[in-house]
Amino acid sequence: MEFFKIRRDIPFMRHALIFNIISFATFALAVFFLFSRGLHLSVEFTGGTLMEVNYTQAADVGKIRNTVAMLGLNDVQVQNFGTSRDVMIRLPAQKGVSTAQQSEAVMTALKAANGDVTLRRTEFVGPQVGEELAQDGLKALAMVVFGIMVYLAFRFEWKYAVAAIIANLHDVVIILGFFAYFQWEFSLAVLAAVLAVLGYSVNESVVIFDRIRENFRRYRKMNTVEIINNAITSTISRTIITHGSTQIMVLSMLLFGGPTLFYFALALTIGILFGIYSSVFVAAAIAMWLGIKREDLVKGPTRKEEDPNDPNAGATV
Repeated sequence: MEFFKIRRDIPFMRHALIFNIISFATFALAVFFLFSRGLHLSVEFTGGTLMEVNYTQAADVGKIRNTVAMLGLNDVQVQNFGTSRDVMIRLPAQKGVSTAQQSEAVMTALKAANGDVTLRRTEFVGPQVGEELAQDGLKALAMVVFGIMVYLAFRFEWKYAVAAIIANLHDVVIILGFFAYFQWEFSLAVLAAVLAVLGYSVNESVVIFDRIRENFRRYRKMNTVEIINNAITSTISRTIITHGSTQIMVLSMLLFGGPTLFYFALALTIGILFGIYSSVFVAAAIAMWLGIKREDLVKGPTRKEEDPNDPNAGATV
């Protein structure tokens, strides 16, 4: 399926150096903000009070969130838990205020707004649990990166594996840089979005690398730069369809998902946009600079030479 077909190859690699300089500057800024400002971690990582309340009718989560915010508590997470009548409230830890005092103040405010609320349970989530979650998250990220590198090394060749991992880490660090600069709340949902972006970004790189390998077999008279330009150009339609349809779904979560899904969808949006950019200008360019050649990929018999600008060349998306 194609929205359009470009007859002549777009010289993407002609501007690869400029775009990678911009990319490196963005990456460096993201690293700077991560070290200077740090991530604004949520209650899951820093510790705090966890409350579960129940209503006799469907709870108005937005009203509950506003009621708790009026107590002067920032970064409060309010979401339905199980049913529409059950609500989970996560409160950040406060110096000099115990869990019992926090929960009592919140329940007093909730009962003043709606007397049909009852407290099911309250507990303290210690920073030790948060530290364990952070360590597990870093382990999960490292395992994903390692698995992707092994997969690409077996499927293609080590130069492609290195190029794809650099591009993927580029996306992840930039996402974290945005969250550090704007001090957006970094929660477990955002961590899940970052891991999703890793897999999503590498998929785009694999599609382009697959087309590069196919082009090396098909066009023996073309040089490496021409091969890469043709591979990216011939997959543009597929990129627009795939990323566009995904972004429509993510945008609906961003606009209508409420505070619970907002930062999750925001991380995915940043990851999708930079994932397209990195797959084209970072991964492909690094693979080119590492010196990929036909012998790295072609192991079988080559096809008959075709004209890449021939509409009947047989390239598919």
